[in-house]
Amino acid sequence: MSGNRRKAFLVSAVLVGGAMLMTACQDSDAATDTGAAQGSSSATPAGNAVTPSGSSTAGSNQGTGKGSDATGKGTADGSGADTGNGEREPVGQSCGANDISWSTRPETQAGGYILIIAKAKSGITCYLPAALPTVAFGSDGTEAGPAEQTAGKQIKLSGSTTAYAGVNPKTTNANGGKELDSIIVAIGDDDPNPVSLPVGTITVDHPIVTNWHTAPKDAVPFS
Repeated sequence: MSGNRRKAFLVSAVLVGGAMLMTACQDSDAATDTGAAQGSSSATPAGNAVTPSGSSTAGSNQGTGKGSDATGKGTADGSGADTGNGEREPVGQSCGANDISWSTRPETQAGGYILIIAKAKSGITCYLPAALPTVAFGSDGTEAGPAEQTAGKQIKLSGSTTAYAGVNPKTTNANGGKELDSIIVAIGDDDPNPVSLPVGTITVDHPIVTNWHTAPKDAVPFS
């Protein structure tokens, strides 16, 4: 019985050893195949040659194209006013009444009128439009009409530059009218901050106002 047991043990040992040997061979072959596959996949693909700096030529071309496109954007600026010859020039900030230091003085020419004097506040540069100032009188908001037939020119206010407009509060020869002591001035009808300017006691009846001018002699409101 002992001989048979020993024979059976030896046969089992041989079978187990053979199985382990076969398994080891298979593992070695698989490792060899895997290594070969990995080595093959690390090769540089055709058409993407590596440059001396280590970057691919395809990547270099893509980068150049994007940079060119970015440079081309934003070179044309559509802002500005049309000069009439196909070109555009920058448009500055429009003046509001609160951008200006105001004063008035009475004048005797043309039967008497009020000269409105406007200067930009310190540090402000703005533009008076080529249009009448809005001048109103009394609680009913009576507005002065135009004293000139054509529009004036845009005026740039900055530093010591001064603009003038003349107001004739009464253009009729008849008696009557409203007795007032101040006027309301704005830079156009949409100005959100009109100012009240003292002018002494005046009689208002069909008032008129000139455009803005850079010389006081040009702001006489002839009716």
